[in-house]
Amino acid sequence: MAFRGKKKSQFGRVPDPVTQGVHPSILKQARRSGQLNLTSRGLSTVPDAVWYLHQEIPGETQDVSFDQNPGEAWWDQVDLTKLILASNFLVAIPDDIRNFPYLSVLDLHDNRMETLPDALNSLEHLIILDISRNRFKVFPRIVCEIYSLGSLHLEHNELVKLDGDIGNLPKLEDLDISHNAITGLPEGIGNMRKLRKLNVSHNKISYIPIEIGTMTELRLLDANNNQLEYVPPEIGNLKNIEQLYLRHNKLKELPLLEFCSNLKELHLGNNGLLAVSAEFLKKLESVTVLDLRDNKLSEFPPEVSFMSNLERIDLSNNNLSQLPFSLGGIQSLNSIVLDGNPMKTIRRDIILRGTVELKKYLQGKMPEAPEEAPDKVKGVWNYKGQSGIIGGDAGGIKAHEVQQSKLLNLSGRNMDSIPDDIMAVAMKGQVNTVNISKNNYKDLPRNLILLEGTLRHLDVSFNKLTYLHSEISLYLKLTSLDLRNNYLENLPLVMESLQELRELIISYNRFKELPMVIYHLKKLEILMADNNSISAIDVEGFRSMSMIATLDLQNNNIANIPPELGLCTQLKALELSGNPCRNPRPAILAKGTNAILEYLRSRIVQPKYASY
Repeated sequence: MAFRGKKKSQFGRVPDPVTQGVHPSILKQARRSGQLNLTSRGLSTVPDAVWYLHQEIPGETQDVSFDQNPGEAWWDQVDLTKLILASNFLVAIPDDIRNFPYLSVLDLHDNRMETLPDALNSLEHLIILDISRNRFKVFPRIVCEIYSLGSLHLEHNELVKLDGDIGNLPKLEDLDISHNAITGLPEGIGNMRKLRKLNVSHNKISYIPIEIGTMTELRLLDANNNQLEYVPPEIGNLKNIEQLYLRHNKLKELPLLEFCSNLKELHLGNNGLLAVSAEFLKKLESVTVLDLRDNKLSEFPPEVSFMSNLERIDLSNNNLSQLPFSLGGIQSLNSIVLDGNPMKTIRRDIILRGTVELKKYLQGKMPEAPEEAPDKVKGVWNYKGQSGIIGGDAGGIKAHEVQQSKLLNLSGRNMDSIPDDIMAVAMKGQVNTVNISKNNYKDLPRNLILLEGTLRHLDVSFNKLTYLHSEISLYLKLTSLDLRNNYLENLPLVMESLQELRELIISYNRFKELPMVIYHLKKLEILMADNNSISAIDVEGFRSMSMIATLDLQNNNIANIPPELGLCTQLKALELSGNPCRNPRPAILAKGTNAILEYLRSRIVQPKYASY
């Protein structure tokens, strides 16, 4: 025997979901899954049937039956945890939101909202709140009372001020207030000690409080496109910062980044910098990308040699007439951008040959080191003829140094294999970085697999690889892989397993297209694929890569740059020069990534994309 009936709401009425534009099957699925997505449904108000999702089960589906085909029963329901109302015409939501006390995700982006209900502070499990692309003119203070929040997005509104009580959110890790009209950051922002990502770009911010220095968990700070004339020295206390964006401001000088030992990318382009000091460069040892384009630099210190991990430096559109010779001695450096400088000491034809030839020129101008000096390369010493040496003439590696540094550097030794005694020491020392560049390897050394459990950085550049063995898929902890200057034409699909890979360099090979496996590397941030024979860009592939920030496709055979590439707004550094394409024009390419992306977006006609 089955029971049939309709529950009454607290107002004594039963909303009809069909007449309100939401089909009962959608609500039924939401009761089972705990997720309700009403994106792009033209809603100006949220139907009552949504707010009474659990109270208002339609009578025909309320059977409490033990028949073979029972209807929807109360025990099949789960609490709503995710509610998406994005891309509608909502101007407000009612206090009925409290009917979902277990909500963890509330997405209201791309509506017409100006206020939020006070009942939001009753959502004690809310972790993600997205109210971007609305019409908020005043910061909704109720947000500061949602103490469970981990992610808050307020970009693309009309805010002029950020409430100081924002610091009351102890669990917040991701805050995006970009594309507003905010003029300054409150001191209270320093109380967010767990914040990892802070995006304040595209505002009118003229000052950053000294309290920024207490946000030691910060990994990314994006303050591009503001009115900053000064950055407090306390920013140098951000010991975990990895990406710092200060482009398009009014900076004329920079503080020492004293304790930023994890900094990987530093973007300072489009400011008014007159100089960078030697002491400033000495603190940037971990930096891999340095952007100083479009400033007023007239000289550059030779202390750039302290930046031993530097891979890309952009000095374009400055007043430089010469470069320090020490720049040519940085082994990891694979891209030097100099366009728009009045170079007098380096011939134009040398610059036009590219980074490799430019480095050779600079190296040739470096003073010779004393013969008695030991050969130190990134912390590994060649102590040939001294005790504790392993590998004989082929290796010449001091075991103690390998174990202490966790680095095995066998670069430029004319080797085609790794001696077993060297590998034994590397295993014992749990080596995480291996450099076997500038040798005669035609494939990965077979005994390298012994380091699969610890290897994070692998440099096989300047060898004779014609293919990459499928064993590469076993190095699951690999975060950077350098394969430049080989003879590769493809990469194995099994590389998809390298889900920790953040940086991939395949420059100067024989690729005619980008290998499909690249688009499956979801944590990839840096892709250097310049100087190949690539003929096309897979826009959908790159749009699926949410972390990709640096993309270098210079000097390939790309005849057409798809306008849809402009939708890849996650890109912070895009290089396309040296391709046979007519658009974008060189003048646009010279203006930098933001200008390129904006230009490409302006050329999109069909299909029409949503604003978000």
